[in-house]
Amino acid sequence: MSLKERIDQVEARISKACEASGRSREDINLVAVTKYVSAAETAAVLQAGLTHIGENRVSVAVPKWEALNGQGIWHFIGSLQSKKVKDVIGKFAYIHSLDRMSLAQELEKRAGAAGQVVKAFIQINISGEQSKQGLTPEEAPAFLKDTASLQHLDIVGLMTMAPFEAEPEHTRPVFRGLRELRDELNRMAITRQPMTELSMGMSNDFEVAIEEGATWLRLGSLLVGKGEVS
Repeated sequence: MSLKERIDQVEARISKACEASGRSREDINLVAVTKYVSAAETAAVLQAGLTHIGENRVSVAVPKWEALNGQGIWHFIGSLQSKKVKDVIGKFAYIHSLDRMSLAQELEKRAGAAGQVVKAFIQINISGEQSKQGLTPEEAPAFLKDTASLQHLDIVGLMTMAPFEAEPEHTRPVFRGLRELRDELNRMAITRQPMTELSMGMSNDFEVAIEEGATWLRLGSLLVGKGEVS
């Protein structure tokens, strides 16, 4: 299947899920996860009109970003080591995996020095799986209070990863839980401004995520393939 065919197929599925849940397609942002494809193939993704690029390893992403002269809007979606923050500031507009205060402070320090503001999602482990990273829902209020004074960090929303399920419907409680947590945190008025975004939904379950309020989908092989983009 060609890249265009994959994009068209995904778009049709997004539109159908939006229609089923009474949502607008304009409310859904699509991050093309290009971690399995080369810089040249990532360039083809950009040329096809997908502007948001997702990567999860600094050592792989930075050379791609440089090869593409910074084209597109880049999202860091993997676990980020504090020592690697210096390499992502100025390249990645969004961090989807903020999960500890030491990382928040390093992002604040580096972004402040560069005169920039980084948009970040707090990663929440809704499912409670030991293999998943992120704060527990109970830890989120205190963490948001602690980060509220960081002027170069814009907490835009929450992110989670659902367990892989053969039946995508089984992921619904996870996505619903993230939405309900965001709404509860907004009612507490902890952040400088209400959080509007939910980064949730991957290739196996994105339609359920849309139905439960996702605003950012992270799609990899389903959208861009695993190499040899055509």
